Amino acid sequence: MDTAQVYKANALVEASYRLSLYEQRIILACIAQVRRDCPLTDQQLYTVSVQQIADMAGITAARAYQYLKTASERLYRREVTLREPPNGQSGGRVRLTRWVQTVEYRETEGMIALRFGTDMVPYLSQLTEQFTRYALVDVAKMTSAHAIRLYELLCQWRNSGERVVAVDWLRQALQLEERYGSIRDLKRWVIEPAAAQINEHSPLWVKWDQRKTGRRVTHLVFTFGEKDQQPAKKPRKPRKRKAEQAATAGSIYGIPRAVIERKAKPGESYEDAALRLHNEARRAKADTAS
Repeated sequence: MDTAQVYKANALVEASYRLSLYEQRIILACIAQVRRDCPLTDQQLYTVSVQQIADMAGITAARAYQYLKTASERLYRREVTLREPPNGQSGGRVRLTRWVQTVEYRETEGMIALRFGTDMVPYLSQLTEQFTRYALVDVAKMTSAHAIRLYELLCQWRNSGERVVAVDWLRQALQLEERYGSIRDLKRWVIEPAAAQINEHSPLWVKWDQRKTGRRVTHLVFTFGEKDQQPAKKPRKPRKRKAEQAATAGSIYGIPRAVIERKAKPGESYEDAALRLHNEARRAKADTAS
């Protein structure tokens, strides 16, 4: 699996659809089997075993088995909305289609078999320059379907290191509908976990910020890059405590540094010595006043 590659037309990366985590894993495992040296047809049957999914995700076969049957049953009904031809030609068409035309769950074999839908074939094969590629292993350990989608969106712009995404567009692409209606919930339940998983499991690091139009957050800005190409961080110098900075500058609590040095007890810091002297001066003043 370490060498298996996922190829998708950019139009499919940006399509509007919702798949569960295990539906994503099934689809991606099958896409990774598409050969680049042979034309893909809608009659090609791809199989994925429970053990393959278990190995991919790093989980037990028993756990994978529990989820795969449900995922296979739902996968046939999953729709995808595509907003342009597979390789970006003009036309402005919007196409509603299905991922697959056939799904078989072979219970005794612990295996799923599927055929991609006819309309999906051009988005997975015969791709020109407008496609996105990444290693299947990059997303194998992710446990969030949103993390996988966000990772694909970043890979699409891998050479730029930054991607600005409209919040409304992202909601539509992920088919969130009425879920996470506030930007606060969107960030908490979708963006933050997805970014955390990308940072933990993938070859990319990612940071994100938000942009406002007026008082409303309208865009998210993702900055990202290859982990092995991050510049080495310079060792940070220990930060001085404010009191120590003040001591270096001249005085603490109004007591000159020279006085502190002269009257400090063995082992006392500038701050401790200055505080003691300050308190002693206050007490002496109070005693004199009384």
